[in-house]
Amino acid sequence: MARYLISFDRGWMTFPEEDLPAVAAAARAAVQEAVDAGVFVFTSGIGDTEPTTLVGVDGAVTDGPYPETKEQIGGFAIVDVPSRDEAIAWAAKIAAACRCSQEVRQLLPDPRVDAWLAR
Repeated sequence: MARYLISFDRGWMTFPEEDLPAVAAAARAAVQEAVDAGVFVFTSGIGDTEPTTLVGVDGAVTDGPYPETKEQIGGFAIVDVPSRDEAIAWAAKIAAACRCSQEVRQLLPDPRVDAWLAR
């Protein structure tokens, strides 16, 4: 099995605001389907109004990136599936539910992390 990040840019969701309850319900249904299929790991939206903080390698803390940044993740899901094709199939379900394109990227495997998660 491999874990995949399925994500979207916050600017990709361009439906009317009155459709938000229906989109949220469809997204929750897609997540429930992933839970029921045993492939769900985690999901979350990322707030537009929450402050963003960058922490440098030297520990320096600065504000940013700023809203002017062209691309910022609006939300994501992580699935644990046997193949990239299956991750793409889940991304298609999420894209239909959220009414926006989804990016699919494989997360690098780490046996130590797998051991921690198994505890």
